[in-house]
Amino acid sequence: MGFLELLASQLRSLPPESAEGIISTDPGDLAEYGRDWTKVYEPRPLALVRPRSTAEVSTILRLADEAGVKVVPSGGRTGLAGGAVAKDGELVLSLDRMNKLGAVDLVGRTLEVEAGAVTQAVHEHCASAGLTWPVDFASKGSSQVGGNIATNAGGIRVIRYGLTRQWVLGLEVVLASGEVLSMGTALEKNNTGIDLRQLFIGSEGTLGVITKATLKLAKLPHDDAGRPNDVMLFAVADLAAVISLFRAVREAPFELQAFEFFTDKCLARVERHRKLSSPFAERAGCYVVIEADRRGDSDAFLTSLFERELVQDGTIAQHASQAAQLWALRESISESLSATGLPHKNDIALPIAALEAFTSELEAVIAERYPGWEVCLFGHIGDGNLHVNVMKPDALDKETFLSKTHEVDAAIFALVKAYGGSISAEHGIGLLKRDYLGFTRSPAEIATMRAIKLALDPKNTLNPGKVF
Repeated sequence: MGFLELLASQLRSLPPESAEGIISTDPGDLAEYGRDWTKVYEPRPLALVRPRSTAEVSTILRLADEAGVKVVPSGGRTGLAGGAVAKDGELVLSLDRMNKLGAVDLVGRTLEVEAGAVTQAVHEHCASAGLTWPVDFASKGSSQVGGNIATNAGGIRVIRYGLTRQWVLGLEVVLASGEVLSMGTALEKNNTGIDLRQLFIGSEGTLGVITKATLKLAKLPHDDAGRPNDVMLFAVADLAAVISLFRAVREAPFELQAFEFFTDKCLARVERHRKLSSPFAERAGCYVVIEADRRGDSDAFLTSLFERELVQDGTIAQHASQAAQLWALRESISESLSATGLPHKNDIALPIAALEAFTSELEAVIAERYPGWEVCLFGHIGDGNLHVNVMKPDALDKETFLSKTHEVDAAIFALVKAYGGSISAEHGIGLLKRDYLGFTRSPAEIATMRAIKLALDPKNTLNPGKVF
């Protein structure tokens, strides 16, 4: 009996007594579920499994581990590092059918969800209670909670709320052996030895498969009068002006919720793909989206930005739909870049204090290595995160393009290392950055991570070839 036949027979023994719909070898399913948002590798999975319960996940992993079948966990597949790619005959394990949302605990401000719950669905589920899970990004309509936790996702509100790991109280994880770990529930305090949750948060599915999570919630952002935050868009000359504006806004009499920037090249791609447009009459080098509460004398402060010539133009949303339109300019960038060309993406992070010097050197490296190429920069300046997107020239074939960009990655990462930054701010290491892990992590750190992997997954069943 082959592995898939054995798996089907074992799943039929679980309630409800049918494996129908759980296992698929349909070429369309394999192509869709075997990849993430990267376009570097062709998906070639063995099969797709879509379990409905932790018990089924446990059975699948136990049998795969015993048979020597490798497994790639799959969430919303919105990552950009190849972390969810199955290119070598692996079994893809999708959590999308495990998407139940529990009741919101209004007193404890917690919520238990299954790993396949979509991020936006979690937001909508909590909003009627005046609460939110403050993990937010452009892909929230398709990203899943399990994937967010497995990659320790960042997003647009890190400057205010921090990373995903700060909003996870408990986890249920299935190890490669099929053993189920239940780590913490809704406890804010649990000081009983090593916090095992943190091993799995950000581990990119290499240590275990997250099946459930207890999330910590926050109040929906608004001012003391219950009004929503201000959303503003500013036009500035260049990247140096973006940094100058950020330095000024840090001293503002309001609390920042988000500070995002993008270049005019990004805006042009958004306009081409989404048919959106800038609210300004004239083009600028860069644009900045700011979201902040309304406390303090913000009007006078904003007026001062023009008086000090820190901005060229600006607008403040007058209602929720205008705020959504301004945010759409920023949140449509990744989708638009992929829809209008082939981008080579780098997701890097720098200490806030090093941003100005780093960005100056980065522009010089890009100008030298990519003369005449289109480079689209955007990111979460408020937390030091830059997204560097080099677009494939139309006349260049894909293989040559990827070869050239791969050669330049080392130069960019060396600059990141020199400034004490990270080669991956949000999307992890996956397949695309594993050769450069040593630019950010020391040999001792990498050896420790390998030891943890060996202890929890000795047969290298889970997401093999990712990170290491």
